[in-house]
Amino acid sequence: MKKKLISIIIVITSTLTAAIITSAYGADLIIGGRVQSEYSSIDIEGISSQSSIDDPTFYSSWNLKISENLGNGIKALALIDSGFNLSGNIGGARERYVGLSSDSWGQIIFGRIHSPFADFAGGWTIDPFVYTTLQAAGSGGTMIASANGLGAGPYTAVNSVVRFDSVEINGFSFAAMLMPGDANRLEANLGGVLGGTGNNVGNTGGANGEWDFQVAAKYAVAFQAHRFNVFGGYSRDNISTEQKNISVVNLKTEQVGRVGGVWSYKNFRLQGQYEYVSDALGAATCSDAAALGSINDVTRQCNSAMNPGGNGSAWHAGGQYKWGNTNLIVQGGMTDADGTDVFASRKAENFTVGAFHDLSKRSSIFGGYQHVNVEDKNSATDRDRNTWTVGIRHNF
Repeated sequence: MKKKLISIIIVITSTLTAAIITSAYGADLIIGGRVQSEYSSIDIEGISSQSSIDDPTFYSSWNLKISENLGNGIKALALIDSGFNLSGNIGGARERYVGLSSDSWGQIIFGRIHSPFADFAGGWTIDPFVYTTLQAAGSGGTMIASANGLGAGPYTAVNSVVRFDSVEINGFSFAAMLMPGDANRLEANLGGVLGGTGNNVGNTGGANGEWDFQVAAKYAVAFQAHRFNVFGGYSRDNISTEQKNISVVNLKTEQVGRVGGVWSYKNFRLQGQYEYVSDALGAATCSDAAALGSINDVTRQCNSAMNPGGNGSAWHAGGQYKWGNTNLIVQGGMTDADGTDVFASRKAENFTVGAFHDLSKRSSIFGGYQHVNVEDKNSATDRDRNTWTVGIRHNF
């Protein structure tokens, strides 16, 4: 026991010493992270109720943030972020990148990175329940993987990319991400007609020199006590060579368009977005990154997914009211997946009500209820679901 304690002390001391040495050379190293646990009860039509104490969306993570002042408003920066949950899954790769930032033009980074559709224009930014069992992504109304490379899942990022985020000029800013061919090979686990289970036959990256890409822009303006933020974006996922040879469905290059906005007034906030998907590939179908839950988990949700090779739409809207340290939340949405020659149409509607309460600047508790109504013509049972959850999180 003493040997283990000594080993732990040595590791901690070495880490802190490295931070001090790095700072001596003009760079800053910040060690941070977050931990969350939820008690969730999920009741799915036709399946016995499932309860657990866990962090199913992998909100928990630890990270190292490094920056160095190069002068003239320019900094070198890097991030290493690893996700985990409280059931023993440790070290899942999240964002890991290196890049440059400037006070005058913005930031450019290279590596494994979240998409603009996830954290810049809509997506997670308008869902207060993101990274909880009540998140809109997966349940219907907001797609988790509204991005190329299967990489916009709650604890994933897109491999081998370059992303640029501009500074805000007169309220306007934009972001762009470029993905070279086959950049997402480590993410694919599509299943079904898109590639089977646990292999990469259904790779969705561009091939033969093609580049997948995603662009987004937003505009923010204030008028008296009102604040408005509107955004839009476009995502393109080139069909791969493997997918061109799949004869079961007629697959084409996937395209996603998104528009939305946020209005804030004192303690009130309203937000929403609308997406249209054409020729859905892995990024908008029920891939691992597009689902909420593991591939063999009975609570796995793909209610935000489109049919492979099909078109469809998704919308999400919600309202919030800040009452002291408590944020009261009501939101809902719908995903409408058109039928194809192979698959019948599907529709999922969700309604969520709950709250977050801040115990301090770092700690909070949350809870709520979500109902998902499913209309699936591919199945004899629609699998409607009711979810209750209560949780606690701490940021450090």
